[in-house]
Amino acid sequence: MQLFYNSQITPNTSQFTFDKTESRHIVRVLRKKEGDAIYITNGLGQLFCSKVLVANDKKCLVKISKIENHPKPWNYYLHIAIAPTKLNDRFEWFLEKATEIGIDEITPIICKHSERKTLKLDRMKKIIQSAAKQSLKFHFPKLNEPMNFQNFITQKFEGDLFIAHCEETQKKSLKLVLNPSTKTTILIGPEGDFSSKEITQSLEHKFIPVSLGKSRLRTETAGVVATHSVAFVNE
Repeated sequence: MQLFYNSQITPNTSQFTFDKTESRHIVRVLRKKEGDAIYITNGLGQLFCSKVLVANDKKCLVKISKIENHPKPWNYYLHIAIAPTKLNDRFEWFLEKATEIGIDEITPIICKHSERKTLKLDRMKKIIQSAAKQSLKFHFPKLNEPMNFQNFITQKFEGDLFIAHCEETQKKSLKLVLNPSTKTTILIGPEGDFSSKEITQSLEHKFIPVSLGKSRLRTETAGVVATHSVAFVNE
């Protein structure tokens, strides 16, 4: 199945016109003709089955023939708050892999040791959309605006709260403390780790320190390991 994405399509949509870029891809690359099937999702769990009405490489028009509601294939809610990496491609790799595994929400957090404090969110949303389409997911994760670490941890949270840091303190394995089917928020720090003050502040706000294994992991690797650990415990 070749899956397309559009956030504006709703159950009330009867016909839909793709933009120039996707129209060209459909007609010139996929060689779709009038009557051929096209599958679209809005990232909210709905699959729109459609057929091509006008195979124009500038304005490809399709008619919605059926709508399918797909429940989320994982039974947990995972929110990872992670510091952006110095190199964009490493953070984008995390976004791609976490989306493929299964994640609900991502918040870039700006910490004391963060080397990157600005992000191209539009590009990163496209990375997520591409990964979700490739892995045939109909529920797309939410990418939030970057937030200061202190502002993030002082919010009201539901479920379990964890922080994965590198200081030599007593920590339990994340896999051993995860509760299946529970809303989970995990903090992942920058290349230089969280500062001692940030760790103390997180503990004061009920975040539990956890270990992701015996190896010292890069930020983006830690994010993927955390995502996979939650998915594994909930299998």
